[in-house]
Amino acid sequence: MTSRRNFIKLTALGTSALSMGRFPIPAANPRPQPKQTPALGESPIVLSTWQHGVNANAEAWKILSTGGTALDAVEAGVKIPEADPNVRSVGYGGLPDRDGHVTLDACIMDQDSNCGSVAFLEHILHPISVARMVMEKTPHIMLVGEGALQFALENGFKKMNLLTPESEKDWKQWLKTSPYKPIINVENHDTIGMIAMDKQGHLSGACTTSGLAYKMRGRVGDSPIIGAGLFVDNEVGAATATGVGEEVIRIAGSHLIVELMRQGNSPEDACRIAVERIIRKQPVKSKEIQVGFLALNKKGEYGSWCVQKGFNYAVYSNTQQNELIDGKHSL
Repeated sequence: MTSRRNFIKLTALGTSALSMGRFPIPAANPRPQPKQTPALGESPIVLSTWQHGVNANAEAWKILSTGGTALDAVEAGVKIPEADPNVRSVGYGGLPDRDGHVTLDACIMDQDSNCGSVAFLEHILHPISVARMVMEKTPHIMLVGEGALQFALENGFKKMNLLTPESEKDWKQWLKTSPYKPIINVENHDTIGMIAMDKQGHLSGACTTSGLAYKMRGRVGDSPIIGAGLFVDNEVGAATATGVGEEVIRIAGSHLIVELMRQGNSPEDACRIAVERIIRKQPVKSKEIQVGFLALNKKGEYGSWCVQKGFNYAVYSNTQQNELIDGKHSL
């Protein structure tokens, strides 16, 4: 039998050994930590302005749903209304200026703040693809008019007549009285703007238009202007605009919305604040115009706001199968 003295001695030796590390105490099993995943929210997702955005979204979704990039998706998406003669405010079949010329504006922007733009471009079916080529093949951001056309032709684009018989007929009817009072939600929703986030969480956007019906020759609106008709910041979100471009330009609308989201505003609130700024600066004119904004943040949250009732937008994601949604409005 071990004596009390020997027991104390052995206990002391054991304590000493432990303190010297000879018999290390096993570490307690740490509590399993949850795997950290990026907070991307709803992705992939694509949004675009107006009812013609439904068909555009469907084309963009073919790319997004198979792991393609947001940049490829927005270009492919907006090319659908660009080539549709029944869409009278974008590309082929677009209503002409007051001299009978169909002139096109477009811009595109990716997750790295690369961007390209064309304005006052004639005879080219897909100005968005010319804008992307400006982004990828030149040191510039914007080409306009004859220079944009020359660049397009030198890079394989073909000239074509964009004035369809239907649009020419409407223009000649307009010439009989030549009023310049665009009809809200008919002649002045001059754009398809599309913004998207891919499976990798990257944002891109595209914006393309034939501009206001029967505009003065040479008029350029917000659609090809980075920061007005479109803006993308991959750290924060993306925004696009539609409607009377002059009013969007006055407040640098899309850039304003992205910065408002950076400050913590939701996409919807950011759009609303931008619309309210337009109304506050142009209270009388705002009663006769339409402007709509559409925004998407890095979490995959989206929102919209417009001046007047009548603006709508399309959303395509894993949970929203190309729904058409009415934008909230201030007036």
